[in-house]
Amino acid sequence: MKASLQLKLGQQLTMTPQLQQAIRLLQLSTLDLQQEIQQALESNPMLETSEEDEGNESDETDGHSEDNASSDQNDSDATQEDTSWDEPADEPDWNTESSQEIPDDLPVDTAWDDIYQSAPASAARGEDDDDTDFEARNSPTETLQDHLLWQLNLTPMGDRDRAIAHALLDSVDPRGYLTTPLEDIHAGLLDEADEDPLEMDEVEAVLRRLQHFDPPGVFARDLQECLLIQLNQLPPDIPWLPQARLVVSHYINLLGNRDYAQLLRRSRLSEEQLKSVLGLIQTLNPRPGDALDRAEPDYVVPDVVVSKANGRWRVELNPEIAPRIRVNASYAGLIRRADNSSENTYLRDQLQEAKWFIKSLQSRNETLLKVATRIVEHQQGFLDQGEEAMKPLILSDIAQAVGMHESTISRVTTQKYMHTPRGIFELKYFFSSHVSTNEGGECSSTAIRAMIKKLVAAETPRKPLSDSKIAALLGDQGINVARRTVAKYREAMHIPPSNERKRLV
Repeated sequence: MKASLQLKLGQQLTMTPQLQQAIRLLQLSTLDLQQEIQQALESNPMLETSEEDEGNESDETDGHSEDNASSDQNDSDATQEDTSWDEPADEPDWNTESSQEIPDDLPVDTAWDDIYQSAPASAARGEDDDDTDFEARNSPTETLQDHLLWQLNLTPMGDRDRAIAHALLDSVDPRGYLTTPLEDIHAGLLDEADEDPLEMDEVEAVLRRLQHFDPPGVFARDLQECLLIQLNQLPPDIPWLPQARLVVSHYINLLGNRDYAQLLRRSRLSEEQLKSVLGLIQTLNPRPGDALDRAEPDYVVPDVVVSKANGRWRVELNPEIAPRIRVNASYAGLIRRADNSSENTYLRDQLQEAKWFIKSLQSRNETLLKVATRIVEHQQGFLDQGEEAMKPLILSDIAQAVGMHESTISRVTTQKYMHTPRGIFELKYFFSSHVSTNEGGECSSTAIRAMIKKLVAAETPRKPLSDSKIAALLGDQGINVARRTVAKYREAMHIPPSNERKRLV
């Protein structure tokens, strides 16, 4: 082979570090963004948090947009003009503070304290610190195993029975049920070298003692035993208690299949009596372990706040989602242009990174506000009327409206939340596919789910609607959906099939 030198021209798309940083910040959730900003503040001396209010010096519409609720084109154009973005001046101060102050008007059925929790409730009420139960607030969550072990330690019993009790306790699942057969537990505790071998009756006797623990129904081996344990612990003068024991003991399969005709005939109860018996059974807990489920709820901090004032929908960024940062003027003033020392070079590099970081944050906020504004413009019917007025919307619709790529819209709408008078929703919630109507229009899948839910809520308990009947009722409204589509939407909303929704009343 002969070596040769060739000249070739070509184009290649290269992502700069600044663009990579902007894309990374764009797809971060609120919690991840706060961690990223905190890490930048700790690593870059040029960045600092801004405490004083300098928002009045910037544009009034920074982080703020208004959306006209009217459907005519003139109002839509006016809405677009209401949304403006800060343009950098000749010498920007690189401040990410939002100049929009908290408005006096609040969304419907909500308060700012429900959204922004900047101080404990006790501090707002002026209570003393001594009255605050910090131990209860910061103590670890008690599990079902901890609760049962605490009761076991208070129960007097011999060493032999206590060893059996610990083996039984280790076999209880979070629901409160005993998951290991008694034979296996007995075999695991059996010691052939023991002069007095363990008997199966001893294991059953200890189990019966443990079944009196709180919450009622724990250590049951199946649903039938769980319900019977709870019925046996009720006062004997409870009305319909013997009949409830009869139904659970002998006819629980008929009860589970909702075969009320067979249940009435075999139990020899009248319909009114069976209603009272079922009412008593429904007060029992089939999952007793859930009573000790004290998992801390996950709170969502919205990125965008939507409210209606004077007939216009108002879209603004949540100022609490990230700390306000800016360039430290003291450190920036130390840079001397003629000095090429390593210290000055380090400060120059940190200053440039700080500017890139703040600019990326500004770009993220602008993009998020643009997308949220377009979503509100498109889904005004949902905000005014509810889920049944939701319109079909896909990523390409918003991408064309804001002049961005679909991948950018996907990053913006992932793990970003919007607070509306109807609740807090992820931005992706407003995107849905469509189904054609008889009139040639389109109906959102979210609206169809709302219609199915409404039909099920209004159905007759004795004769619940089947999937075919629901599809026919939707067809009468001009919405063409197949039975399997109805079944898919129903299962997605965790609505049981018609045979499981059947009731006596």
